[in-house]
Amino acid sequence: MTNNDSKNVKAVELGKYIAKTECTVRDAAKQFGMGKSTVHKYVTERLPALEPELSERVRKILDYNLSVRHLRGGEATKQKCAHKTTT
Repeated sequence: MTNNDSKNVKAVELGKYIAKTECTVRDAAKQFGMGKSTVHKYVTERLPALEPELSERVRKILDYNLSVRHLRGGEATKQKCAHKTTT
């Protein structure tokens, strides 16, 4: 198996994982031991050519995560501040 083949296999695995768990790119990167930029590149550039239908499902999840990231960030900050005041 060539290097490109293994990258293609990894792109499909990442796509299936994200579609199944509806996780963020950061969570998928942690699960697969990769950088989040690498995960993003695999699922946005490689995956569409390999499995367009799966790619579309992953794209919808990524778009949703992008639309709510400001809410998640605000919640994380709120919890961080609450933790500091209790200790």
